[in-house]
Amino acid sequence: MSTEIATIFGIGYLRPAPGTWGSLFALILAILLLESFGIIGFALSLLFASVFGWWATREYLKQTTSKDPSEVVIDELIGLWIAVLPTAWAVFHYNVSSLDLWPGWTSSFFFFRIFDIYKPSLIGWADRKNGTLGVMLDDIFAGIAAAICTIILAIFYHGIY
Repeated sequence: MSTEIATIFGIGYLRPAPGTWGSLFALILAILLLESFGIIGFALSLLFASVFGWWATREYLKQTTSKDPSEVVIDELIGLWIAVLPTAWAVFHYNVSSLDLWPGWTSSFFFFRIFDIYKPSLIGWADRKNGTLGVMLDDIFAGIAAAICTIILAIFYHGIY
């Protein structure tokens, strides 16, 4: 079961760019979760995915010699869900449809992918860590950075968030 969770049921085996496929799946799933279960359900799903994703990644790494196997994409799901938290909160706070805030969803996705690919500063530092910490922490930091950028973009564009 750890392999299924770590690879998000095989999405991590899609080529090219398994991290982008994992992030795209995470984005779609985030919107569906938010629309179906609200902000609390989404936040609980993030917590649940983080706990089981950490476990699954740790177990998966025991089976491989790779430091950060590209097929492990649960970390992208967690990072992307962190990145979209401001947009999810705005959907809840302003009581609008998730699709009404499509600029927030798309900017979160693109900011997350940029930070995850280029790994500037603290994100790169986390990526150089060994084991589960290194696999997961860089995406968590990339998600936080993407969330901050999405908030800044929303403030400049709309003057609100």
